[in-house]
Amino acid sequence: MRILHLLNDIRELGNGIINVAIDLACLQAQAGHEVAIASAGGEYEALLSTYGVKHFFLDQRRHPFNLFKAVYRWRQIVPEFQPDIVHAHMMTGMVLAWSLKRQFSYVVVSTVHNEFQRNAILMGLADRVIAVSRAVAESMQQRGIPVHKLRVVCNGTLNSPRQRRIVAAKPLQRPAIVTIAGMYHRKGIADLIAAFTQIARECPTAHLYLVGDGPDRDQFKQQAQQTLVGDRIHFEGFQPDPHCYLQSTDIFVLASHREPFGLVLSEAREAGCAIVASYVDGIPEALNHGHAGILIPPANVDALSQTITELLKQPQLLKTWQERSQQNLAWLRVDRVLQETLLVYQELVGSGEEIQQPSEALL
Repeated sequence: MRILHLLNDIRELGNGIINVAIDLACLQAQAGHEVAIASAGGEYEALLSTYGVKHFFLDQRRHPFNLFKAVYRWRQIVPEFQPDIVHAHMMTGMVLAWSLKRQFSYVVVSTVHNEFQRNAILMGLADRVIAVSRAVAESMQQRGIPVHKLRVVCNGTLNSPRQRRIVAAKPLQRPAIVTIAGMYHRKGIADLIAAFTQIARECPTAHLYLVGDGPDRDQFKQQAQQTLVGDRIHFEGFQPDPHCYLQSTDIFVLASHREPFGLVLSEAREAGCAIVASYVDGIPEALNHGHAGILIPPANVDALSQTITELLKQPQLLKTWQERSQQNLAWLRVDRVLQETLLVYQELVGSGEEIQQPSEALL
């Protein structure tokens, strides 16, 4: 197949949408398909080149004149690459691909990465709509996307083409509590800082490491500075390869208020972290519904602090959850994501084999 992925850019900034698409494009090319990405470019161009994935420059910034240029550029890209499948990962690309598909012979697949965004409903314009968790599929169905369009392909990042060789674990002050997340309010960073002020009283040697960047970082830093334990709260910024933090942490926390799946959870599980995360959206699926990590109500500072404190005070309990996180990891590999996505494509372009149509029960 000839597969063309549409992204806003391919910068290496920890964006989960970009990471999923890069993994998929590289593995599809490795499997023998002709693959390209159209975007405004970025650091991942070098990696794509090593896998033989072609890159087309396409600036989709939402300014009227620029969008006219994007349409013109798209009319050039499609005849040159002649895709069978156009796979849109973001809303602007979805609308662009859909609006011009009648002029060309491609079919459109979309992946809904952040269904909580109001305009995510536009992803339903595609011929097939991939949801990154069952929770996302159910949400999109409730918002009016026909069930016959929806397919579930849960995220997975293990054995990613983006993964670097880990030289050494990051030396952290122990016990270490770590989160790796964008610095956004929906990630529950403020809750985690508030919870740590309670944890710190019970565990005077504990340290909190916040790995990531984003528009709300300064607010969180100000919040931390106003506590009595600000010297034990460390803002590490964006890290291209955060695995070294996972190798050293005692407890990994994802306190999100909304989280379609949580890519970092698969990496935290592989590293053998004890995990505490919000019972929201696709997080329970990523943690095997509580078998691989402790699930707590979102936006509940007391539950967060009590759970983490209990783990830190009971070494055997901590060890038990570290061991449980590494069980049943095979389904989180990227090659499973590849195969399930190709099956979705084959439904549309034909493969010479009969593919069973998923029923509503599969969603």
